[in-house]
Amino acid sequence: MSSINSDRIYRSLIGLEKTASTSRVWNLAAIANHNANNPEHTSSPLFKSPVLNGSVILKHRLRGDERYLFDISPHTTTKLIVPFAASDLSLGGRSLFIEQRGWRLLLEQLTGQVDDMNHDASLLEAICELPSMDPFLLREHLKRRGFTIAPTYFAISKADVERMQRFVASEINKLIELAYKNDASSEGNVSKLVSALLSTDTDERLEPLRLTLRLEGEAYRDGIFSWKGFLYYKWVLSTLWPALKEVLVEFSKLQIIGPRDPELTVHLNTTRGRIQVNLERYAKAALTAIGVYDQAFAGLTGDGKATGFRDFLLDAPHMFLALGERTGTISHITSFWRYRFPKGKPLKASPEEVLDLLQDFEVSLAAEPAASRAA
Repeated sequence: MSSINSDRIYRSLIGLEKTASTSRVWNLAAIANHNANNPEHTSSPLFKSPVLNGSVILKHRLRGDERYLFDISPHTTTKLIVPFAASDLSLGGRSLFIEQRGWRLLLEQLTGQVDDMNHDASLLEAICELPSMDPFLLREHLKRRGFTIAPTYFAISKADVERMQRFVASEINKLIELAYKNDASSEGNVSKLVSALLSTDTDERLEPLRLTLRLEGEAYRDGIFSWKGFLYYKWVLSTLWPALKEVLVEFSKLQIIGPRDPELTVHLNTTRGRIQVNLERYAKAALTAIGVYDQAFAGLTGDGKATGFRDFLLDAPHMFLALGERTGTISHITSFWRYRFPKGKPLKASPEEVLDLLQDFEVSLAAEPAASRAA
């Protein structure tokens, strides 16, 4: 367990206190403050430990000097930070990585609590399974794992849910005709299948689809969940593209103001160029992954061939992780850039601010996500 003070991660988190979360950060400290007088929030807490309910959880790219903590170090892991003061993240806190060597013992030391640690540790492991902190997928994944949690922990607006439902409905209209072609009562099948896909349970409403795809058991359940993830990320990316284009244009226009030596100027400009190239590469890779899904789905709905889509669902849990990491990185960079540089405000910052910003972005883009067929 490490102690952090004035760390670059904390300087980034301070800027996110008002928004509570991004796809990379789940700021439970801010959520707790916002819902301090909300009985619904306290009735079904996320963790048994009050300490953990005031923590910050984030997806973290491991640096070279952190890999020794793991027997087999992943590119991306989940980091738990318990602030010294939830109302002021700049004071620092204590942190650990989920699944680093001896992390459960460190968790007990951090919370000072032994009872119910199995519940909280299992919940952290479930969070670690996801590639990002997207609230829709977090909510569905944790429900699927059997955790009952107050909806206040997931910042999903009613308008976003409705937009997501409309998007999914437009995506699967052709599938309705295939899966329910022998159903005499076809009216309402679109809303029925959309509701089934966006629900936590894989129930009898999806039985015609399961029969069409000839999938069973865990492979079917995992495939449907990952399909839901692909649909979610396709929707998220469709909303991110305009924001990403704006960021890429503004990124090259950012002015560095204040005294600096020539060597630092060269370093900042070189780093900025490298980040821009890598960000475009991430966007292209995400589009390629979506293209794999689109091709498989078109084969199912256009040609009536279930084999290609069945193979996609079998591969989807693995591919979904890489797509989620890429989408989460793009979302984090675009949202944090817009927070730091609101529309209409000057694109100017000191050398120190630019260095912090570029370091954060470069770490996010440093390593390729988990290998996938779409990579």
